[in-house]
Amino acid sequence: MTIYVPSDDHRHNETTVWPYPWHGYDIGGVSTVRIIQHNNTTPPPPCDFHHHVPAVVFSSGHIGNTYHEISEIIIPLFLTIKHFQSCVMLVIEDYIPSFISKYNTILTHLSAYKPINPTTNPAIHCFPALIVGLKYHGILELNSSDIPGGYGMPEFRHFIFDTFGLKNRDVSEIPQPRMLLLSRRFSRRILNEEETIGMIKDVGFQVIVVKRFDYHDMKKLSHVINRCNVILGVHGAGLTYGMFLPAGAVVVQIEPLDLEYYAKVIFEENARGMGMEYLRYKIEEEESSLVKVFGRNSSVITDAGSVYRNHGVLNSRNVFYDQQNVKLDLVRFRETIVKAFSIVTVPPP
Repeated sequence: MTIYVPSDDHRHNETTVWPYPWHGYDIGGVSTVRIIQHNNTTPPPPCDFHHHVPAVVFSSGHIGNTYHEISEIIIPLFLTIKHFQSCVMLVIEDYIPSFISKYNTILTHLSAYKPINPTTNPAIHCFPALIVGLKYHGILELNSSDIPGGYGMPEFRHFIFDTFGLKNRDVSEIPQPRMLLLSRRFSRRILNEEETIGMIKDVGFQVIVVKRFDYHDMKKLSHVINRCNVILGVHGAGLTYGMFLPAGAVVVQIEPLDLEYYAKVIFEENARGMGMEYLRYKIEEEESSLVKVFGRNSSVITDAGSVYRNHGVLNSRNVFYDQQNVKLDLVRFRETIVKAFSIVTVPPP
């Protein structure tokens, strides 16, 4: 994509940018955008369409993980254009139909116009103003001091609840203890999931199990989650959907070996920032499937950090993210479930 910007400078200035929050990184799936400053002596191609509202250009190429999609596209997009009150057009480079379909409810509430796909619509569009790229504020973060209108997490949550028509704003509006369990099919699975569900029911919860293929209908999923007062999952992108929980709900995160840091900075801090209670269940070595794979005395088990130090981040991720499953000690894990139950069943003072 090429963008022409009028300029009084007689020199020919051209620059290239990444229309993605991770500026300066060569990210797979993200195409660059050329920005050319022009003057009267070197006019741009004539306009095929004149628009009367501004536009924002961003890429949807680096997708496939809900956490990254929300943290790096949806939140920055909300922060960038919410103050336009839907009077803005979206020009989506690296247009991926599955992304548009998944987030259509959000996109149509941010913009009153159909998104432009420059690949299939190569006409020359002229806008009164243009924003190229999005700004990353941090891991599921909103820096209100650096945003037009001062939007923060409360405003984002309000927008999400209004957009999806979610009724339960506070956990007190849910009459019975209801837990949503995020069931994983591949890595970081709960190997004794059926027994775990039985134990959770014995404590007193109604259990709703959501599998990955349920994630594609976000509007339906949002209403299922909003009727729950607890969400439970092994560390992974699915916990991002905790944003649909009412205030005061409980997020229970199971932490596999060597993932404590990411569990804390991604989901623990985010849950607390959204006004929720947070409970962690850090597994012990014997609860990790890696014990059978590498042996109890392997450095992978006794010194997990050595995998990163000696073999790099990709090998470390392959071991602890991609190869690891958990078999929960149900006697020990029950204590966490009982605590979650007490939080959502004891009325506030």
